[in-house]
Amino acid sequence: MKINEFFENNPKVAVAFSGGVDSAYLLYAAKQYAKEVQAYYVSSAFQPQFELEDAARLAKELDVPMRVLPVDVLSSDIIAANPADRCYHCKKMIFEAIRKAAGEDGFYVLLDGTNASDNEGDRPGMRAIRELSVFSPLRDCGLTKEEIRLRSKEAGLFTWEKPAYACLATRIPTGEPITEEKLKVTETAENFLLSLGLTNFRVRRMGDAARLQVTAAQIGKVMENRELITTVLKRFYSAVLLDLEARE
Repeated sequence: MKINEFFENNPKVAVAFSGGVDSAYLLYAAKQYAKEVQAYYVSSAFQPQFELEDAARLAKELDVPMRVLPVDVLSSDIIAANPADRCYHCKKMIFEAIRKAAGEDGFYVLLDGTNASDNEGDRPGMRAIRELSVFSPLRDCGLTKEEIRLRSKEAGLFTWEKPAYACLATRIPTGEPITEEKLKVTETAENFLLSLGLTNFRVRRMGDAARLQVTAAQIGKVMENRELITTVLKRFYSAVLLDLEARE
């Protein structure tokens, strides 16, 4: 099945929109081929501010209405406890909120940006999506991450080269309780590294320490700014560690 054929069969759709590469292209395709589309962005403690800003920018550029839905994910004791299947419980809570809002707006076909490169074994949240009967047209049409980036570039979407970004909760080790304070510290630390020109990195918690994961090409930049990075991050962490096992 081709992406345009999906929308011919489903002309009125709601899109769960995160502002990332995949959901951005999905929203573009929906705007191109569907008759009516509405975007839904979930605002929670797990999402950094720049994701909302990117989502709002793209929705405006595509002329697609977007609703922002506040969801208090930490009100769930099981999500806050951070078990191995936290992502499942979080996705279920988020998509239930989107489905409810979309239904109130008269949209009953809900889409997400899962693609053909995503491995369900690595993504517990995909189980929640399946249970809630959410459609994943990019995956169903066989579109891989690489192809989505290429199509996004051809379409002129600024998200085409945006690095993959997992939610802030992934920076906290499984089993360690998640608090709003830990998430805010993580966002502050990562925003600081972004301001230095770093991309595609993570600041992960190790007890009270920060473990920096960067690509091999950026290790030199980290070392050039070692003193500044250490000084700033030690305002929030007991120690700053550089992981020599580089990110891809």
